[in-house]
Amino acid sequence: MPPPFSFSTELVVRFAETDAQGIAHNSAYLVWFEVGRIDYLARHAGGYKRIQAEGVEALTTESHVRHLAAACFDDRLRIHLRCGDLRGARFRFDYLVERVGDGRPVPVADGWTLHALVDRDTLRPTRLPEWLREAIERAEAGGPGPARPRRSRPRRPA
Repeated sequence: MPPPFSFSTELVVRFAETDAQGIAHNSAYLVWFEVGRIDYLARHAGGYKRIQAEGVEALTTESHVRHLAAACFDDRLRIHLRCGDLRGARFRFDYLVERVGDGRPVPVADGWTLHALVDRDTLRPTRLPEWLREAIERAEAGGPGPARPRRSRPRRPA
């Protein structure tokens, strides 16, 4: 059995994310996954900008969405996520998107994304920096927010 979701964030389905019938387009789900992922990193790892400042980029290498029910214009959604499967340069986020606000939450989608860290200058794979691994492990254990960074390597001159 997978571990419980460690984090959630909310959003409202925007008109631009829907088709002529007011139903969210399938492409919006990956954007919602990203909204959750960016919020998770901001809360637990100092934000995506911090990752970049440390000289690495987190690339999405695979994604999967399973649609369970329709989401419509102006629905309030809660995106649950957890991060794990930290191996070398790779890690994975799992997601559950629920419609909330009308009684019991209704699952509208679930899925996952795989990511690889690369050196920002060379785009070659690089291991997860220890500070990022620790931040994710702390987040998944329900610990406090981001730790102060330890520079994993000196910044290269521009």
